[in-house]
Order: sequence, then C-alpha cells, then structure tokens
Amino acid sequence: MTQALEDLTQKLLAAARSAGADAADTKAVRATSLSVDVRGGKLEQAERAEGTDIGLRVFVGQRTATVAASDTSQRTLEEMAERAVAMAREAPEDPFATLAEPDQLARDWNLAALELYDPAPEPSPEVLLEEAARAEAAAQAVSGVSQVQSASGGYGRQEIHLATSRGFNGGYARTERGLSCVAIAGQGTGMERDYDSDSRLWQGDLRPAEEIGRRAGERAAARLQTRRPATGTYPVLFDERISSSLIGHLLSAVNGQAVARGASFLRDALGSQVLPEGLSLVEDPHRPRTPGSRPFDGEGLPTARRAIVEAGILKGWTLDLATARKLGQAPTGNAARSTAASPSPSNWNVALTQGSASFEDLLRDMGTGLLVTSMIGSTINPNTGDYSRGASGFWVERGEITHPVNEITIAGNLRDMLREIVPANDARQHLSRVVPSLLVPGMTLAGA
Repeated sequence: MTQALEDLTQKLLAAARSAGADAADTKAVRATSLSVDVRGGKLEQAERAEGTDIGLRVFVGQRTATVAASDTSQRTLEEMAERAVAMAREAPEDPFATLAEPDQLARDWNLAALELYDPAPEPSPEVLLEEAARAEAAAQAVSGVSQVQSASGGYGRQEIHLATSRGFNGGYARTERGLSCVAIAGQGTGMERDYDSDSRLWQGDLRPAEEIGRRAGERAAARLQTRRPATGTYPVLFDERISSSLIGHLLSAVNGQAVARGASFLRDALGSQVLPEGLSLVEDPHRPRTPGSRPFDGEGLPTARRAIVEAGILKGWTLDLATARKLGQAPTGNAARSTAASPSPSNWNVALTQGSASFEDLLRDMGTGLLVTSMIGSTINPNTGDYSRGASGFWVERGEITHPVNEITIAGNLRDMLREIVPANDARQHLSRVVPSLLVPGMTLAGA
C-alpha cells in the first residue's frame, strides 16, 4: 500500500531524532510523468515514470548534512537518519544554517485559490500521440518545411510534502501538460530549424496542436536564406520568446547567494536605479495556474507578493534563511530545494511592467537593427555584467523586417542594457516570467 507523504516525512523526523539530530527537516515528492514522441505520423517513443523521492537534512549543533533516497521502507528511513547524523558530525560548522522558527512558518494557506492541480483524468498515451501527430502534420504542411525533427506530448503530476522538527507540516500537488514541435526547413547546408511549444498546469488551457505545429513550421521557413549583418552598433529588439533571459540575468544578480559571495554586478545597487524609472519587477507566487506559484517555500516560510524593483529602483535581494543571516536581513520566502540538496534562494513568478507600445511599434521605431529570436552560448561576467552571446533572428531596415540573419555575436554591459530597455506590451500572462519583447537602443554586433 502506498504511504502518504505526510506519514513518510513524520517517520523521517522521528528517525532523525532517534539517531541523535538536534533538528531536522524533510521533503518527500511523489511524481508521475508520461511522454510520447512522434515521427512520421507514428509513435517513435513512449515513456512513463513513477516514483517517490525522500530527502532529509539534519542539524547537529551548527553542522548539517543532507541525504536522499527513493526507497521508502522503514529500514531505509532509519539508515538515512543514521547516515545523515554521522555525516553532520564530520561536517564543518556553518553558523548561518538554520531552520525557521515557529513564528516564521506559513499557516492557513489557500491552495484552492492557486489552482495548481487539474483534477481532470491523466491523458492516455493515445491522446498524447494523437495531439503530437496533429502538431507534426500541421508543421509539415507549411511551405518550405522539409521535415519535422520532433513532435512531443507530455503530462506530469507531483505531490510535494515538507515537514520540519520545529512544527511545519504541509504539502500540495501540481500537474502539467505540454506539447512541442520542432520543424526543419530547407535542404542540405541551407537547412534551418525552429520550434513552438506550450506548457500549462491545466490541460484545458493548452493551445491547439495545429497552432503549435503551424507556428513551428512558419518560424523555421522564415529563417531560410540567412545572411550575416555588418559589424557595428545597432538597436537590438529581443523577441518575447527570449526577452526573459535579460530579466533572468537581473534575477541572478539579486540572488542572495551571489550577493553574499560578492559575485554580482548589482552587489552595490540596493536602493539605486537598475531599470528605467517607469518599470517595476514584481514577484507574485500566488498567481493562479502559474508554474512558479506555491503556498510556502522550501523552508516552510510563507510566500508573498513583493517588488524586487519598483519604479526602476532595486528594493531587495532574493533570500532564503541562510543567505538572509549572512546579509543581516529578513528572509523573503524564496527558498527552493530538491530532496537531495539544501535550500537555496530562487525566484517564483515575476512580471515586468509592460509598455504602451506594441511589438510592431518597437520594430518601426528601431529603424535599422536586429530582431533577436534565438540565442546560443554565453559569456557573461557576473561581477561586471559584461555580456556577450551568439544570436540569430532578422534584420530590420526602416522599421521593417528584410531578411533572416545568423552567426552574430551581440555584446554590451547588463547594467547599461537594463537601464535602457524599452518594453512592448506582448507578454504572455500564463508564464512564470511575464516579460514582453524588449528593445535595447544600442549594442555591439559582430557579424560579417
């Protein structure tokens, strides 16, 4: 009989106490995943996985250790606790490692309002196969598409439970349904590839398979006959598909671990301008049906809406308990953890203020420059913010797309780039990072 995750976590805590731990916390995850790949209208691969993972972190004085397992027998729980305590006794002291105090813990959360779990039945492999085949057929029907590299459908379900020896005990479940298609256009050395995909917590929100396949095919076909632009300094418009990567660099720079190490180009920027005056970056872990939503963090602290950047001014770091203690600040409820690792700071759902201009408006206003639709590789100095990435996309003349381009390197400094960005109004609201297309007025392009 399958054990309830709450029972497993309580048994692990009891085993830790018996093994000599002064304090402990534990996480249990039960997951199911199903994926189907289609090629040539036929099933290429189908996978299903089910399992339960458990993790235990123990404290012996100021020393800690973490262990994990996928066997949930009582003997394994006892052995995990004994091993973890033995490891902790040999570990160096960590004055910043701690559990949340009872008055810090989350209470009375509203799971129903988050809508993380779709009660609809798990889709059958036949349903996923049929959807992937429809996406593949739609991509193949686009003029210029020579083949479809892959079309895949998937479903996942997770149950998560967290418990600590200081009184926290809570859990939740989430589901996910996805569909993707990768199309190839052209022949031989002139082949180009692009994709489209969608992933939702609720199955009924997923975009139609035909739309996903068609968009993948159209994007691939539009990339045919690429050229390399001339080297120079031009405005660069980051398409909404990849614009969140710029905000991702900002989020990495305000992560408490990076700040505590001094490895952040924004380590001295708290209270100063990091975005244009009219823009804010807000984290909201309570948005319904959104992947980053959760009622509590990986240490049992309540999650809450907060402004990371407000009207262009950096308001705070992203902190778990340990990094908060290192920096002498209060934790922000942003601890993430797997069953096999200690907590670390992570962001949940974030949204950047959208602009009043449409994507087409920004394209027109940029005059001559680069529209970036994909990027590869990166050379980013986290200490200085120096930025260099390989890119491809489309060349723009007089505000209109003229031809596809590739084999470009774009470079700048993130502090300057972020303070100058101009947002469009085309962000997709269901994503965990709601970031519109972003125009950077000037970057160095290395092309032909």
